[in-house]
Amino acid sequence: MCAQQAAPRSDIADIGQLDRQDFTAVPRYADVVVDVPTGRLGDTFTYAVPSTMDVRIGHLVTVPFGPRTVHGVVTQLSDSTSAPYTKPILGLVLPDPVIEPWQLQLARWVSSYYRAPFFEAMAPMLPPGFRSRTQTTIRLVKGASPKGEVKPADAKLLAYLHAKPGAVRLAATVRHLGGWVPRAVGSLVRQGLVEQRWEWAGPSVTPQFVDYLELQADPEYALEVAEQQMAKAPRRSALLRHLADSTAAPYLASKARSHYSGAVRALLDADLVTLRRIQIERGGQARTPRRAPEQAPLTLTLAQNEAIAKITAVMDDPAARPRSFVLQGVTGSGKTEVYLRALAHCLARNKKGIVLVPELSLTPQTLERFQARFPDQIAALHSGLTPGQQYDQWWRAHRGDAPVVIGSRGAVFAPQKNVGLIVLDEEHEWTYKQHDASPRYHARDVAIKIAELTGAVVVLGSATPEITSSYKARQGQHTLLTLPQRIESSGQPIALPTVHVVDMRDELMSGNRSVFSRELQEELIQCVSDGNQAILFLNRRGASSVVQCRSCGFVLRCWRCSTPYTYHGQEGLVCHHCNHRRRAATRCPNCRSPHIRYLGVGTQRIAEEVEALLPGVSVLRWDRDTAAGGRAHADLLDRFASGEAQVLVGTQMIAKGLHVPSVTLVGAVLADIGLHVPDFRAAERTFQVLCQVAGRAGRGSESGLVIVQTYLPDNYAIQSAESQNYDSFYEREIAYRRVQSDPPLGRLIQLTFGHRDESASRREAQRLAKLLEREARQWGVSRVSVIGPAPAHPARLRGIWRWQILLRGADPRLLLDKVELPPNWVVDVDPVSVA
Repeated sequence: MCAQQAAPRSDIADIGQLDRQDFTAVPRYADVVVDVPTGRLGDTFTYAVPSTMDVRIGHLVTVPFGPRTVHGVVTQLSDSTSAPYTKPILGLVLPDPVIEPWQLQLARWVSSYYRAPFFEAMAPMLPPGFRSRTQTTIRLVKGASPKGEVKPADAKLLAYLHAKPGAVRLAATVRHLGGWVPRAVGSLVRQGLVEQRWEWAGPSVTPQFVDYLELQADPEYALEVAEQQMAKAPRRSALLRHLADSTAAPYLASKARSHYSGAVRALLDADLVTLRRIQIERGGQARTPRRAPEQAPLTLTLAQNEAIAKITAVMDDPAARPRSFVLQGVTGSGKTEVYLRALAHCLARNKKGIVLVPELSLTPQTLERFQARFPDQIAALHSGLTPGQQYDQWWRAHRGDAPVVIGSRGAVFAPQKNVGLIVLDEEHEWTYKQHDASPRYHARDVAIKIAELTGAVVVLGSATPEITSSYKARQGQHTLLTLPQRIESSGQPIALPTVHVVDMRDELMSGNRSVFSRELQEELIQCVSDGNQAILFLNRRGASSVVQCRSCGFVLRCWRCSTPYTYHGQEGLVCHHCNHRRRAATRCPNCRSPHIRYLGVGTQRIAEEVEALLPGVSVLRWDRDTAAGGRAHADLLDRFASGEAQVLVGTQMIAKGLHVPSVTLVGAVLADIGLHVPDFRAAERTFQVLCQVAGRAGRGSESGLVIVQTYLPDNYAIQSAESQNYDSFYEREIAYRRVQSDPPLGRLIQLTFGHRDESASRREAQRLAKLLEREARQWGVSRVSVIGPAPAHPARLRGIWRWQILLRGADPRLLLDKVELPPNWVVDVDPVSVA
């Protein structure tokens, strides 16, 4: 056996207690959670600690696991074990522990709550590039020879290995010889002719070093030598003069080698210069917005002062409860200034801060403000950075060189020792939930757990807090703070924009077939003629959302996904789920009719309509098609803010973090598009995005106007957005959810199964649903409802047919714990979408 499995431990507080134990002798055994799927969520394995190895809790180690070498993290140390035999730890990956005791507790909670393997729950806390990268190697067994007839494929592989001394990588062999190699390897391993091993390939990212050429001699002496050698060795002389210049930086050795290689060698031999290797940082801010000039704090309003006073009071009182705040402030009310003041207080107490934003690349102005207030104190952690940049920024925070970490949801696991404040800006955004990979955590709930473990303070800020956060604040689990008034940068109050709702049904009846209502057309023309700027919002990309045959009604759909193609003009048809592309159809694939029509609108079509309505007016489009990376987002914002374009057309990303004072008009072209999604949060998300996008108007000296175009003007989400009344929307929404026991009045777990065969996927979903219903009846878990199975939305995604089951109740995990769930089922606890 590779290692003895440790007994399951349910009391995670033991981890912290063990960290405080004073071991008078080197512990002989360590419990290690390994980076290998083990079939159970909390498995640890016991290994022997070599007497020469200083192993501590939180160390990242390499251990043998079967025939392979894998990574693991030490979670427990002891002087004895009940195991009859244990393998030794092979080595330390890093000299010091990288996981703090409270992080081990956090990982165990994430593993238990979100039903993720223990190591996967811990992986986001590890340095970038240090997940196990096991490579398979094969080599001939010395002295072994075939005992019978060898298959042609086996013989070919044996001949290849005979020509290769030592071990070779299996992946390279497959690339060189073909896909038949793994079967041949298995055959030869069974015959005892080939040995197969798994070894760690090393970290995928390493520090970057640069060689610098520095002067060893006295500068005056160097100038004398340079003068003497000017005639016979001009390059050597020039290089010496450069290095002797006290205002010059050390000369980069790589450049010196390319242009002055002979001169460098001569100066090294003469001991006039030396080479020094320096680790450099790969520019963690390279893909984030430009750094703004340093900025002094602004004048605060009474509401801001009260909010900051309450937050800092809890920071200063370790016994204060609760330690989380919901900061509800209308758009433009100065929430960011509250974050900045709270963060300054946190740093003054020698504690660290973490600031989360929904997507860092979409909130460039927010990042600029933090950089201006805390220059050279910020590390950025988000997916827009290269792996090397992420590596440098992570270690910068780990060393304590960056007391503030700003990033997207994964930055909640940043290695901030002694964390004192965690801020979630726009806390209502669904992007804080990781839904596409394990662990499927929500950054908000993880932040609150961190506060529970460390005593930190959490601030959840939004103009339209998530219903769940507002409910918990009203129940006393969070402290509610409000900023009811919009203010200018000078601190003076300004009015919220005026909102007009336009019934597009009336527009159709009056003969207006345009995507713009008459009022929006008139206001656009007036806005542009006055020299102001406008924003048009539509949460749908492309030119047309459906391509349909007028003869037979056939809709062109992606062959891999059960969703219609979106028409993108000259780019043809694009699937927005798998990005499959094809040329625009001239004839119906079903009936061969040439009568193809393009239905629906997208941002591309809206931009074209604006250009037709306002000839000569510059229009910018901001969506996933026009801005693929963080730098592209910042460039688009810079162009619009500088006045290069008078009209900006975009999707949901333009609703967040934009502060352009010259924007006086906002148009929501099709406001009810999100209401038709089969999700109980559809109304909430529609209300939130309309309030957010409305908040882009009128942030300067001129008043703002928002025109909301809809076919459902009587919907309560639209009406509440028109009045910008969060409380009225909350009361209506919570009443609906109380009837169905939807969150926050109940909890959900979403189970999803996918298979390339449609019937196989359906049968497995039906089997599990029946099993869950039977267990619920047998164990009396009557308060948990089993909903489904039903096809997921979309039913087919990237060639996989998907079915889902919903568990709803006060604690649906009670039912799930009674069922052995196959590993190919995806478990999403507290899903942000059930569509």
